[in-house]
Amino acid sequence: MRALRSALLASLIAFAPASIRAEGAVSGDRVKIGVLADMSTAMSDNYGTGSVTAARLAVEDFGATVLGKPIEIVAADHQSKPDVASTLARRWYDVEGVDMITDLGNSAVALGVQALAREKGRLALITGSGSTVITGAQCSPNGALWVIDTHALSRAIAKPLVQAGEKTWFYVVADITLGKSFVADVTPVVTAGGGKVVGQVFHPLLSPDLSSQILQAQASGAGVIALFNVGGDAINAVKQASEFGVLGGRQKLAGFYMTAVDVHALGLAVAGGLYLAEAFYWDTDEATRTFAKRFYDRQKAMPNSYQAGVYSAVTHYLKAVKAAGTDAAGPVMAKMREMPIDDVMTKGGRLRPDGRVIREVSLFRVKRPEESKGEWDVMERVATLPGDEAFRPLSDSDCPLVKGQP
Repeated sequence: MRALRSALLASLIAFAPASIRAEGAVSGDRVKIGVLADMSTAMSDNYGTGSVTAARLAVEDFGATVLGKPIEIVAADHQSKPDVASTLARRWYDVEGVDMITDLGNSAVALGVQALAREKGRLALITGSGSTVITGAQCSPNGALWVIDTHALSRAIAKPLVQAGEKTWFYVVADITLGKSFVADVTPVVTAGGGKVVGQVFHPLLSPDLSSQILQAQASGAGVIALFNVGGDAINAVKQASEFGVLGGRQKLAGFYMTAVDVHALGLAVAGGLYLAEAFYWDTDEATRTFAKRFYDRQKAMPNSYQAGVYSAVTHYLKAVKAAGTDAAGPVMAKMREMPIDDVMTKGGRLRPDGRVIREVSLFRVKRPEESKGEWDVMERVATLPGDEAFRPLSDSDCPLVKGQP
């Protein structure tokens, strides 16, 4: 996978000069979409060139033009560095005439580019981040959080498990903002269902060895061990939990920021029995399978929620440009909020005034090797929460755009 991604990234870089408008060119001669993704660090398999492929598929399905203008996709690697992302986004908005930027995995990256989009009168449709502050205290009329957030992940995983009788929980937490957000979001769900948190342990970001933390969680006897970490930390935690027999025992393991792509990388022999939540799964129906096959033919991997979210965001954006009769940010965003979101990734979704896309989110259990019928047949759906139940209601929002609204 790493070798394939390197080759794809090289092809993107080779393609970039021909696809980027020269400095001083007149803007407005095309509708230009930027995919600003992590293509080189630990989370790149979940975003990266897969997000670029998803954007290109969306344009192919919509058509090559909108309002008589050609549609252009440009891409760059933000390296999970907010300063790199801001520099790239500023150049795209100021010099290269980019109208909308998407992906933006990493919450610090997303917040920085969302603020810049507001300043420049452009759009940021964030598919790769999960911090609720993006549609909370730092919400923007020029931004949207498209796929999922920590509040929805927390409810989609914790609520069904607590209802199924798993009343005791132990947290293994990355000592970062995202990890602490999960603690704040999951605990009320557990306690509201009559459960309790019996312990928690924090670890630094990028910890190669989490055996001590996993052993503490195992020794607690908690019914559920919740992993509030990302990337390599989450992968290491699952591997070590498997080595210690957690996934084969009476305790349940829940990965709160993991995807089917991570599961495939781990293998079912290691990850079988793990619980996780996604807003999209490739093997849901004929439409998702058809889309996934097209994606796989180019990426040699199935899409996850974040990559499918890029397809959804680009598709809805282009529909809104057509409906608005302009690519100006204000009218386009108004149309995006007015129109229902319907595509292969999102059915009957809607974009709220705070920038939160509302859609259903599902809890999955990772299959064991003997249950799988193929390489990417990795999960089974356990429960689904409708969007209004999964996401934080507007009445609880601290977004200045909607504060106090019912």
